[in-house]
Amino acid sequence: METVIILVFVFGYLAITLEHSLKIDKLIPALVMMAICWALISLGLDGITQWFDSANRELVHGFSSFPHQEKLDLFEDTILHHLGKTAEILIFLLGAMTIVEIIDYFDGFATIKSFVKTRSKKRIIWIFSILAFFLSAVIDNLTATIVLISILQKIVKDRDVRLWYAGLIVIAANAGGAWSPIGDVTTTMLWIGKKVTTDHLFVYLFFPSFVCMALPAFIASFLPVFKGNLEVEENAEDKPTSQFSSTMLYLGLGAIVFVPIFKVITHLPPYVGMMLSLGVVATFAEVYSSTKFSITTVDQEESDAHSHHSPVHESLSKIELPSILFFLGILMAVAALESIGALFDFASALREYMPMLGTELHYSYEATGVSDLVILMLGVASAVIDNVPLVAASLGMFSEPLNNELWHFVAYSAGTGGSMLIIGSAAGVVAMGMEKINFFWYLRKISWMALLGFLAGAAAFMVTRTIF
Repeated sequence: METVIILVFVFGYLAITLEHSLKIDKLIPALVMMAICWALISLGLDGITQWFDSANRELVHGFSSFPHQEKLDLFEDTILHHLGKTAEILIFLLGAMTIVEIIDYFDGFATIKSFVKTRSKKRIIWIFSILAFFLSAVIDNLTATIVLISILQKIVKDRDVRLWYAGLIVIAANAGGAWSPIGDVTTTMLWIGKKVTTDHLFVYLFFPSFVCMALPAFIASFLPVFKGNLEVEENAEDKPTSQFSSTMLYLGLGAIVFVPIFKVITHLPPYVGMMLSLGVVATFAEVYSSTKFSITTVDQEESDAHSHHSPVHESLSKIELPSILFFLGILMAVAALESIGALFDFASALREYMPMLGTELHYSYEATGVSDLVILMLGVASAVIDNVPLVAASLGMFSEPLNNELWHFVAYSAGTGGSMLIIGSAAGVVAMGMEKINFFWYLRKISWMALLGFLAGAAAFMVTRTIF
């Protein structure tokens, strides 16, 4: 039965990877794969020989000899445990996405355009790279890419030049998301999974991530395409359309940044702080919109009219629900593999055949060869395969303690490795759609810079971990 479940996961994973070729949204195979895996476990529970206790991070001794009812109770407890952990991530993302959409409702991101005053192509590289690096750490790399490419389209009229800028924005956004617990889904997973903390993530990964962003920007500044100046057109319609745009921008970003602080103070799960932040931002949004609305009312026609003008309702209707469903499917599917002990067996095999993988908190330089290679390969794989299931699998494979260097390297590799291909990250995919970037153009023009940045950042991490 275990073999059948693994095969279902493999075929579902291939369907996700071949999303563009199959013309099927990746959320569909993710949800189908998740449902079939858990259904097979339920139907063949008596034939499963081992069970992994996710709460205690160990195999259940003597599982095969348990009576059916005891196995069923353990199965129900396990699936509820995984659903709870997955829901924490999804609710957190829903809150963050809604806040970002509320900011956009008030045209808050138009305020960022005022930062670009120069016409120098080289300076614009650094302005957008640095903006992407820091903005993605707050509003996540996907949203930062959408915002900055939208601004770029208003500033750089030459599409051939704009494609180069878009490629560098993808690299910078992915690098910026790696050192923040709210900058990328994978780092959010590690943070909520209690593998990393905000302060250690910043200390260990800020400098490597900055190197990963800065080296490609530095190399690009010497390329012929970025020589000279460009015309920066200032149009009246590019101005913010709301008088509260800058206020909502700073309020929304501040509310998101407040979430890690709230967690440190209260020790509550991050989604609680995100819901508090959403409530505060939504309150100001409703006050500033000067509209009255009712969540529940007898007069359905009146309710529809009010909800149409409510910034909160409008923002909730625009969040990326397909992404939320994809995360639900893939995280619960990986949880199914973890529950039958498949990931535990794979991790044990790695440790047996690669004894230098290491479990110590501090690695010596000589002991890191194989472990660093494994994690670097995870980064390379994330350029081809979605990084969410890769990180989800690593959570089930490794049992290193909180803030172990392994987890920081996983966060860096999975977060930045996807920049090497245009389809390797959510930021790259959205840039591809917004600018119609050709896969092979990106491979020829941008990938080599992303690879150099990735390797340079990895080298910087190896230095950083010896200092702290």
